[in-house]
This record gives sequence, C-alpha cells and structure tokens, in this order.
Amino acid sequence: MNIALIGAGNVGWHLAQALQKAGHTITPIYSRSKDTREELAKLVAAQPTASLNLQSSDAEAVLIAVPDAALAAVAAALQVKPGTIVAHTSGSQPLSILDAVHGARTGVFYPLQTFSKSKPVDFTQVPLLVEAQNESTRQQLQALGQSISHTVEAVESGARKQLHLAAVFACNFTNHLLGISRQLLQEADLPLHLLQPLIQETVAKVMQHNPYHVQTGPAIRHDQNVVEEHLQMLQQHPRLQEIYRLLTQSIQATPTKP
Repeated sequence: MNIALIGAGNVGWHLAQALQKAGHTITPIYSRSKDTREELAKLVAAQPTASLNLQSSDAEAVLIAVPDAALAAVAAALQVKPGTIVAHTSGSQPLSILDAVHGARTGVFYPLQTFSKSKPVDFTQVPLLVEAQNESTRQQLQALGQSISHTVEAVESGARKQLHLAAVFACNFTNHLLGISRQLLQEADLPLHLLQPLIQETVAKVMQHNPYHVQTGPAIRHDQNVVEEHLQMLQQHPRLQEIYRLLTQSIQATPTKP
C-alpha cells in the first residue's frame, strides 16, 4: 500500500520504518520541521513535503501521527483525493475529529506503546487498535495493522479513551515514579543497578497476578512508623512528600483480597 505519513516524531519515526519493512511504500512524509521530515524521509526512501495538500499524491492511506493538540488543525488543513483512507494514531482523540477532512474515509490506527527515537521497538509486539467510519475501511486498516503487528483489534472511541487512560497510569506515571526513585538514589550517591532486580521482579509479578493482590511495602502493612519516617526524609521535597502521602492513602484504601 502507498502510505503518506503526517508527523515525524516518535510515533511516526517507528511507524514509518515498520510499514516500510512490511513492504509498504511510504511517501510523502510531512512534518513542520524541515530537518525532521527530511531525516525520516531519507531513512525510509520517501519524499518529504512541506504541504498538507496531498491531492496529487498516490497515497491510498494517510496516517496522522501528530500531538493530540495539533490533530484538529492538521485535519482542517489536510487535502486528499476523494476516497483516501485518513487515520489518526491518537489514543485519546475520537474518530470524529477527522470529519473535517473532505472526501476521506476516516479511521483510527492507534499503536499502544511508548516510543522514543533512540530505542528500537519490535512492532510485531505492539498492539494496534483500529476504528473506522465504515466496515470496509475498518477491514483495510485491520489488514494494514496485521502486516506489521501480531495483535490488531477493533476498539471504538470510548473504549479506546479508557484504554489510553489506563495506559497513562501503567506507563507515564510509572515512568515518572521510576524517575523519582532514580533521583533519590542519586541524592544518596547510590547506583541505579541496585533497584533493577526489584523493578524487574515487580513487572514480572504483575504480569501473572492482579497487582492489588500482590501489593507489598509499608503502606499495605500499615507500618505507620516507617511511613512517617519516609515523609520526614522527604521534607526537602514537598512535592514528592505529597505524592508519597497520596499513594500511601490510595494503597491503604484499596481492597487487596481476591
């Protein structure tokens, strides 16, 4: 399939390479940044463009991989041939945000993963959630997804938004908490590798059990003396102190038995 890509950030960077590897032709590639679009275009043998008028393009599908805040503006400015599939890659935005793209068959092509340009990703292991305005478009997006991923499911906008919310807790907030752990280690001049076995075992355990049922630590044990000592240690970090307090309260208020 000939695919145009709008956006050359983290998602677009990995998506373009996965699609090219699967035999699709990626061209053109649009990004507001000249350097970024040219860099990705060179990587996947595509043609960079500074225009959102794609009416002369041979693209059968256009995938929009831009930040959520920019999606409405891109949709309003995008011009495609009638009948072209146009799908966004957002987890939180509804299908209807693409209604502004005149003549398009609209859909969603959401890869549920965290992406960084510097970290390779095996796209075959990335779940892809698809949605479309009609059944034929959904089937085409599903087939496109199956060409790069082992897991492709149809999920409507409301459920996808709930999934995205869950993903923020599982990924973004967890990542932030790990950053706090790293900061506290650095303040004590302790090496990060000391925490790595604990992190790995925590992740491995929650893959097999309900996380609530295997909760450990001073909060769930109601070791109030330890909790108070930790809060005291965080006096110079009032923001972290508040995070610790809120998480402790949440753990203690959550039922842990099956």
